[in-house]
Amino acid sequence: MRITSLGFRTDIMLLTLQGSDVEDRGDHLVVRTPGNPTFWWGNFVLLRERPGRGGVRRWEETFARELPEAAHRTFGVDGTQGDVADFGEFAAAGYAVDGSAVMTASSVHEPPHPNHDATYRALDLTDRGDRDAAIALQLANAPHREPSSHREFLVRKMEAMRPLQEAGCGSWFGAFVDGRMLSGMGLFSDGSGVARFQSVDTHPDARGRGLAGTLVHHVSRYGLTDLGAATLVMVADPGYHAIDIYRSIGFETTETQLQLERSPG
Repeated sequence: MRITSLGFRTDIMLLTLQGSDVEDRGDHLVVRTPGNPTFWWGNFVLLRERPGRGGVRRWEETFARELPEAAHRTFGVDGTQGDVADFGEFAAAGYAVDGSAVMTASSVHEPPHPNHDATYRALDLTDRGDRDAAIALQLANAPHREPSSHREFLVRKMEAMRPLQEAGCGSWFGAFVDGRMLSGMGLFSDGSGVARFQSVDTHPDARGRGLAGTLVHHVSRYGLTDLGAATLVMVADPGYHAIDIYRSIGFETTETQLQLERSPG
């Protein structure tokens, strides 16, 4: 199955670098991440096309057969465009249907109001203090998540990123003020000319200070130079204010990524 979605193509690029397994079934792909079984979007089924009428039952049976240990249900739909309104049958079955903006840039410029007070640097993912700082920031941006299980997920996630950094595939970065990490993100590539951002976060108490925009610009320059990327990829919520920050640096929306998910229970 040839993936047309740049969003899913880079998702799977990163998962493969982390050791995930991908199996091609012709009209769908099965993605498994044995090292992080609670990672919803590391254990999912990618459909070649939008399901037809009555597709919920068929694909739920497929998911249960392919990923029997997963309590969640996650489906991606390949393609570059789409409308969440086309998935009413899944919504009626309890699925959240999301259409994310896939943004790209081949060059960047400084944000309108850069922050020059913070220190911007790559994290050392072999250092527990740096890993804990990145995890704490991501936890601060997920107050609706159950803290214990989400922390376990994030610990596994950052551990999976460490060998990628050691192999020169990318790095995790932070913006620090008085030694405290207030904004952070990762950027990774497999050397194919495309680099994908991961988990762009700013602490709720530090928003509106230009930290995220300045850090995205800093990390983007790293991607275009050190990683040798020709295209930077960012996937964002089209209704969230952060998308305007990315646009102010030079990112443009080029695709829509469709995801269907249902929590356990």
